[in-house]
Amino acid sequence: MLTIKKLTKAHAGRTLFAEAEMVVNWGERIALVGPNGAGKSTLFRMILGEDAPDEGEIQRDEYAAIGYLPQEAGDPSDRTVLEIAMSITPELGQAIRTMAECEAKGDHASDAYAHAVDTFTAHDGYRLEPKAKRILKGLAFKDSDFSRPAREMSGGWIMRAHLAQLLVAEPDLLMLDEPTNHLDLMSLLWLRRYLKNYPGAILMISHDRDFMDELVETVYDIENAQLVRYTGNYSAFLELKDQRYELMLAAWRNQQREIAHFEAFIERFRSVASKAAQVQSRIKQLEKIKRIEKPRPARKVFKFIFPQPPRSTQRVIELEHVSQSYGSHRVYSDLNLLVERGQRIVLVGPNGAGKSTLLKILAGVIPIDGGKRTPGTTTRIGYFSQMRAENLTPNLTVLEEIMKADPELREEEARGVLGSFLFRRLDVEKRVEVLSGGEKSRLSLVKFLVNPPNLLLMDEPTTHLDLMSVEALSQALKRYEGTLVFISHDVHFIRSLAEKTLHINQGLLTPYAGGYDYYLEKSGLMDAELAMDL
Repeated sequence: MLTIKKLTKAHAGRTLFAEAEMVVNWGERIALVGPNGAGKSTLFRMILGEDAPDEGEIQRDEYAAIGYLPQEAGDPSDRTVLEIAMSITPELGQAIRTMAECEAKGDHASDAYAHAVDTFTAHDGYRLEPKAKRILKGLAFKDSDFSRPAREMSGGWIMRAHLAQLLVAEPDLLMLDEPTNHLDLMSLLWLRRYLKNYPGAILMISHDRDFMDELVETVYDIENAQLVRYTGNYSAFLELKDQRYELMLAAWRNQQREIAHFEAFIERFRSVASKAAQVQSRIKQLEKIKRIEKPRPARKVFKFIFPQPPRSTQRVIELEHVSQSYGSHRVYSDLNLLVERGQRIVLVGPNGAGKSTLLKILAGVIPIDGGKRTPGTTTRIGYFSQMRAENLTPNLTVLEEIMKADPELREEEARGVLGSFLFRRLDVEKRVEVLSGGEKSRLSLVKFLVNPPNLLLMDEPTTHLDLMSVEALSQALKRYEGTLVFISHDVHFIRSLAEKTLHINQGLLTPYAGGYDYYLEKSGLMDAELAMDL
């Protein structure tokens, strides 16, 4: 379906690819991995024809349809959610728009309406509409959302509508750039199940380890400007990559010994006339050796012993008969919750159920309409929200911001932990005010870790992190001795940390005295997943 041959590409003076090669077969599931800035998105653009390689070629099957989901949605114009989902071709999209405009005016007799209906029928629109609605519901849209203009919604919801459009179209090659970024946990599980049965090939960039483990069968790793192919899912890739490094390191060491042996012989007998022929032979042998570059070890998770918070009371925080509304929309009524010392609670439930609102109530960042919120006498709260930049000082550098958060932190330790969260050597000298949204998010996260409170409330903390940074965060929080309440759609992260699950839906809290898998089993969701897999 897709063949990349001897691809070379440089960007900003750096070689991203040097004679790299890759093959995508029909129906294959592939993950493209590599550190931030390695060239993953650039490769996607070249496959799509939006960028050109410096050398080499990309061959696409002329009959293969390609669909692409970018990280950010474009302008939705005035189209409704359902119109976006069904606009699998420009002609069908225009026909749907024309039909809607004519029907709104009661104009069913015009040539424009008749032509639009013919186009709609020719594209099998009457079959596509129920399919589009089913997919939209799987992505957490309500029936009432179908006719809403997409421009009234957030960027995340617009992305879901475009994802639905791709799933309705079913291209032969589905290219997904971070498809789980804008999904809540339930929508992510639905998408994962749906893609397991997807008829076409899938090529994805993702920072969600569990998502890749469930779906992919091949991993291409961008390493030293090459595309290195591994068979298996992401976890298998990690093991194979370590094995490959050990083999390459052994080969390099053997060659170094051979080279040293030749060089020692040449140096020893260079001036001995009787050995001249042998010396020349060794020199020629040395010149013919194709030098193996010393392999670089894979990036490892940075291990740092973070300071522990002061011990809290047993009752960390309690909510009693709390009510909360946004305008006429009642989110909670008679809400009761006790969080106790050392608990690790994950909040799960559909989008709009009130998970983020509950974190805000616990954090005290929004006033409650009624009831009582009682923190423990020694409770110190840290709230890591989706609006991360509020607690940063714009005129400080990244390094200064972290050193200020914990004056006892040594500079080399601060640089190490910043590096683990994607701040490179020069990045730590940047001023906070020039950082991107993702960089500010990561910096806020590091601030929490180097000076943690004893109640940590975290809303989607893994957003903007790569896989190694997610693992570093997970390991840091495993060693954290305080109390943790968090929201995440990263299943691997949830499995690593959650010891109690709180399901939220329509203002009702259902506790499960176990982690993610326990919740799946007791709620019946595991049976639903197994049924979908059959």
